[in-house]
Amino acid sequence: METLNFDVEGFRYLCKLWTIILEISVTMAQFPSKEIAELSYKFRTLGLGYANLGSVLMVLGIPYDSQQAMAITGAISSIMHMTAYATSAEMAKEQGPFVGYAKNQKHMLRVIRNHRRAAYNAPSGDYEGLTITPIGINPAFCPSYMLKAAQEDADLALSLGEKYGFRNAQVTVIAPTGTIGLVMDCDTTGIEPDFALVKFKKLAGGGYFKIINQSVPYGLKKLGYSPSEIEAIVNYCKGHATLNGAPVINTQALKEKGFTNEILEKVEASLPLAFDINFAFNKFNLGENFLTKNLGISKEIFDSPGFSLLEHLGFTKEDINKANDYVCGTMTIENAPFLKEKDYPVFDCANKCGKYGKRFLSYESHIRIMAAAQPFISGAISKTINLPEEAVIEDIKNAYFLSWKMMIKANALYRDGSKLSQPLNSVLELLNGIEIDDQEEIREATISKDPVQIAEKIVTKYISHRRKLPSRRAGYTQKAIVGGHKVYLRTGEYEDGQIGEIFIDMHKEGAAFRSLMNAFAISVSLGLQHGVPLEEYVDAFTFFKFEPNGIVSGNKHIKMSTSVIDYIFRELAITYLGRYDLGQVAPEDLRGDEIGSKRATAESNGQEKETLSSMTAVIEPTPKKEVETISYSQMISKEKPSSSPSGISLLEEVKLAKIKGYTGDSCSECGSFEMVRNGSCLKCMSCGSTTGCS
Repeated sequence: METLNFDVEGFRYLCKLWTIILEISVTMAQFPSKEIAELSYKFRTLGLGYANLGSVLMVLGIPYDSQQAMAITGAISSIMHMTAYATSAEMAKEQGPFVGYAKNQKHMLRVIRNHRRAAYNAPSGDYEGLTITPIGINPAFCPSYMLKAAQEDADLALSLGEKYGFRNAQVTVIAPTGTIGLVMDCDTTGIEPDFALVKFKKLAGGGYFKIINQSVPYGLKKLGYSPSEIEAIVNYCKGHATLNGAPVINTQALKEKGFTNEILEKVEASLPLAFDINFAFNKFNLGENFLTKNLGISKEIFDSPGFSLLEHLGFTKEDINKANDYVCGTMTIENAPFLKEKDYPVFDCANKCGKYGKRFLSYESHIRIMAAAQPFISGAISKTINLPEEAVIEDIKNAYFLSWKMMIKANALYRDGSKLSQPLNSVLELLNGIEIDDQEEIREATISKDPVQIAEKIVTKYISHRRKLPSRRAGYTQKAIVGGHKVYLRTGEYEDGQIGEIFIDMHKEGAAFRSLMNAFAISVSLGLQHGVPLEEYVDAFTFFKFEPNGIVSGNKHIKMSTSVIDYIFRELAITYLGRYDLGQVAPEDLRGDEIGSKRATAESNGQEKETLSSMTAVIEPTPKKEVETISYSQMISKEKPSSSPSGISLLEEVKLAKIKGYTGDSCSECGSFEMVRNGSCLKCMSCGSTTGCS
């Protein structure tokens, strides 16, 4: 890192080593199906890739959106790709080529020759069998030592392949590297640029601390800035984390307001973790006793929603903003002291940084970087191509057309705010830095978002149609004992076998509990008849925990449950969705015949009860109601008090996450709001879990 040059020899060594490891993994792996096992045996495809490209470019002082970045990306990809194929050919010399090589030899060598031509940036007429010209490595923008290595490796891979063949049909792919990238302490994942310049790093012993992207100081050094200038720029981004020297709101000013040295020490201790200066001045940090006795503020006042201690003490919003920028940082590098405007592009991110940031990478820049790497990747590239919220259909069309024209195999477009699950984020963006007292103005601002209006119309139309069950319907009854309590589950089905209603009976429970269970069953039945998928209910209600719970008897697949509701939806999932993963006993573990099964019982009974006769009046279609629009202020008033130590509400957490560069979604595993876009899904920067990507 000290040389601030790319370590070609080290990279070559690791590419060769990991190609061998991946080849061994093909031999040792266990596969989920016979077809996959056979294909892996015949073609022995590997998936070598890299991560942290965005950070490498920043460290080298190269803008992500530049000709230099494209050339370096192509060179790095070519070194990895061709070293892997050269290693594969060496293994073929000892172990023989893959089983399907003889049938594919002609075309595979043609592909390798085309890869080599891209390393030499050959003219379009030189490529074999291609209708679109790949983006080769432009020697005018690539460092000579990297270009030389890429071309040498291309020559070696082709010569060895022509002589010995290849052990593996494919060797490289660019994955999202969500979880493994976090473990490797990468600032960026896969081929992605960075999403924010300031981040919160998790400590091994617990807790967090705020840091600047570790590539920023190196990038500034590469660009020729002095240590003192780098320190000033870094502090501008992440803040000084102290009140000493802060404008207006500093230790001296607070002492004059009645703050003691002990309280000021508490404030100072909380500042390194504070994202906003106001969080260091809440009742949880200062203590209610200090607020009431020392500052004379009543509990009714400091417990009121939206209370700001600093404003109460007489500081203006401008004073607070100035102190906040000094203490907590601006989260952006734009307008930093000493930084030249011509160097701004080096530190551009996928999103706008902080509340002052204006710059972000265009969708074309994402596509161009992918195009630079694609000629040297066997498979596709998993990467999110971010578009701003104001992007229109023409932009989407142009993005796909440019991807095709630049020979990209696949892309994943994401327009900010395009998910209908984001109305909360839209409200927060509207309110950022704007004072609105009128609730009606907030309501109108909220519903002016077209996606929300569309969602309302869709939902209104959707719930107005109900699919009624036939008067005589099939189904089954399941008796079980959950935690010592008898539970009878009855279902009603449509002619096609789909579930349309459920009934839950618990005869020995109290009247109130039984009534609640009956009402819950009617509610679920109505949802099923209006088209709500059973899968949604299963995802929502499995693992609910309350009494009675524990051991389940009388059910051949389920032996434990966390509640009656949990048991009900495990049973329905197993019966109607084949979700045996939710049971403790798999079908193959059962012995004996199927006497007494639900179908056999239903057929031998000869009678089917009218299960809904007593409730016909209850679940008749109700008149369609208007969709209610809840204002931002109403949402605030309905919130429960926060249980977090800092007293941050849900809305504030989402707002902070958005400013930090996160999406504003919460992680389903750890609950944090540190989710970033990763390929076509989301990745948690706190625990590493994803919403579907690896």
